Order: sequence, then C-alpha cells, then structure tokens
Amino acid sequence: METRFFRLVLTTAIVSLLAPAALAADALFEPELERREVSKPQIDGRDIQVGLFAGVLSIEDFGSSAIYGAQLLFHVTEDFFLEGQFALAQAGNTSYENLSGSAPLLTDDERDWQTYTAAVGYNLLPGEGFFWGNAFTSSFYLVAGAGGTSFAGEDNMAIVAGAGYRLLISDSWTFDLSARDYMVSLDVTGEDKLTHNLALLGGVAYTF
Repeated sequence: METRFFRLVLTTAIVSLLAPAALAADALFEPELERREVSKPQIDGRDIQVGLFAGVLSIEDFGSSAIYGAQLLFHVTEDFFLEGQFALAQAGNTSYENLSGSAPLLTDDERDWQTYTAAVGYNLLPGEGFFWGNAFTSSFYLVAGAGGTSFAGEDNMAIVAGAGYRLLISDSWTFDLSARDYMVSLDVTGEDKLTHNLALLGGVAYTF
C-alpha cells in the first residue's frame, strides 16, 4: 500500500514538472502569428501603358542632340509586349561643316529628325530591384522592330533594336531606362550608307 502511494506521488510530481516545459516548447516551435500578405506591383497580360520619354540621340555624322517622344505599350503576356513609339530630335552640324566653314549641308527644317517605330519586346530577366530600402518588381528586356524616319529631306525605313530596364514604382506608374539603335540608310554627304543612330532614353509610363 505504501509502495503504490509512493509511486502515485512520484508520478504526480513528474507530470507537474514536465507539463510547463511541454507547454513552453509548443509556444516556442509552433507560434500562432498573424502574417501579412504583401502584394508587389506587377504588369499582367493585356495591360496597356502610355508613356513619355526623353534622352540623348547621337545622329551619325551630326553629333548628339536631345530627343523626346511618346510611346504606347500593350503587354500581350507577362513575357511579351508590343510597342509603338514616336520621337523628335534636332540634328546639329557635321564635323565637315564646323571645320570647313562652308555653306550648311542642310537647312534648319531638314535637320528635324522624326522617327516612328513598331516593335516587339521580351522580358528577359524579370526580378526585383531594391531602392531606398524597398523592393520593387523589375525586368530587363530586349526590343526590336521597324518603322520610318524623316530626316534630311528624305523619308527612309528605320530598323530599331535595343535593351532596357523597367522598374514598377507602383501598380500604375513605371520607370524605364533603355538604349536604342535606330538604323537608317541616309544620303546626306553624297554617299548612301547605313547609319547607326544611338539613343539613351529615360521615361515614365502609366498603366491602365
């Protein structure tokens, strides 16, 4: 009888000592925390963007000048998009004009550069960009297409190719930085040749 009573007391004591430890372990390894759902801005298929841009255009043989314009994008899927772009610039003097001091090769109106292109783009490396301690959805993309250019009194076909980096500031606004090569066949100095006209562009776009 005494042995049973001793065992009962001992069992009760052991349970009393282990119960708080078990509860503490449950609280440590299985916390019940209220988790927040974080929603990052992203571009979905069938989104439409309207944007403005500005930058620097290096017109071959005519130096660098400011360029500005507008563009319209339609995101067919999360990876592919269509782009329409219209840009304006004003060419400077050629090195020949500056050195020789002869009569200008072009009139002021003929120095106006106008180009319009339609292109297909592909989001090559979607990911995240970290700025000011915050994470933003971003993507590195490639773009290629064709269109037309009005310059030096001529209307010629233009081929455009380039790459860019797009950063989604919010669900509505996007910042874009890109480099483009507008390839145009020109006959300004008496020799018809394919010119490479490089542009560095930065702009913002609004998403519908």
